[in-house]
Amino acid sequence: MTRLHELYSDQGQSPWIDNLNRPGIEGGGLAHLVEEGIRGVTSNPTIFEKAMTGSDAYDEQFADLVGRGNVEAAFWDMAIDDVTGACGVLRAVHDQSGGTDGFVSLEVSPALASDTAGTVEAARSLHRRISLPNLMVKIPATEEGVPAIREMIAEGRNINVTLIFSLPRYEAVIEAYLTGLERLAAAGGDLSAVHSVASFFVSRVDTEVDRRLGKLGESGTGLVGKAAVAQARLAYETFRRSFSGPRWDALAARGANVQRPLWASTSTKNPAYPDLLYVDSLIGPDTVNTMPDATVEAFLDHGQLARTVDHDLDGARAHLERLAEVGVDMADVARVLEDEGVASFSKSFEQLLQALTDKANGLRAGGASGV
Repeated sequence: MTRLHELYSDQGQSPWIDNLNRPGIEGGGLAHLVEEGIRGVTSNPTIFEKAMTGSDAYDEQFADLVGRGNVEAAFWDMAIDDVTGACGVLRAVHDQSGGTDGFVSLEVSPALASDTAGTVEAARSLHRRISLPNLMVKIPATEEGVPAIREMIAEGRNINVTLIFSLPRYEAVIEAYLTGLERLAAAGGDLSAVHSVASFFVSRVDTEVDRRLGKLGESGTGLVGKAAVAQARLAYETFRRSFSGPRWDALAARGANVQRPLWASTSTKNPAYPDLLYVDSLIGPDTVNTMPDATVEAFLDHGQLARTVDHDLDGARAHLERLAEVGVDMADVARVLEDEGVASFSKSFEQLLQALTDKANGLRAGGASGV
């Protein structure tokens, strides 16, 4: 038994991996990670960009697809094949967990981040094309994304809500989930078949807050490197409060599952901080932590196994209050990070499509060089 197994069995936290690529699926790497205790997979446009431009594993399929359609359609066909393959690898975990784990996440196009109707249609399309119980479609928690999340839950679809950076937006996401379940219940739907996670981003919060503290001359005051964990712990408090009481009890009686917090962006960006700062500090039941490969390896080697996610909540509140006192506006931090997150994924998607376009042009010209 590895530390990842113990993280789940002893602490109730599901370790997922934030990476998806064809060599890992076809070569057994993902299956090995599952054997070591990984219980789910997340992806995003940046991950697909690295996978498809850094490997020749897609070349043969891409050459065939692009000869019959356009480049973006070819991308979605390849991505869907990857997700379908990964769902197969994780299906046993899904079945053994009673449908709680074993999910593979695929994100709608980042170009739809401000388009509610477009997001709804794209999410429906992905669920139709990958008609598997352990698919989760990722929808960003932008203002326009929240109504799409509500609609998808009301239709009984599994959704991974991504790019959450603030407590108020997290509360809006929970409300969308609960309202969606209530609509599904009113329509006579099966609430027990719906699963969702709310991806609360962590390390990027410290990166932005620390930058602002530096500009304010507060870098040496003991405030740096603590905002992300403090905010995430208060998010967990919000989760526990929201999924209790009469409203939730009525849904739970119909078989509803809680929408688990998922800690995302959990690799340490600042080398001065412990490599597992955003894993060891956020361990607790009914949560998920999705980690990149290096963070998974680090946790297998020296991860801590103790409940920490609700440690010193008064201290977490006091820390955020102190940040406000010195001039760090957490609402503005969240706005900037959301804008940057959407822009980063959009840039990766555009770069990927350009690389694939260049490759298609080379193929049409008779060249077969790799991307």
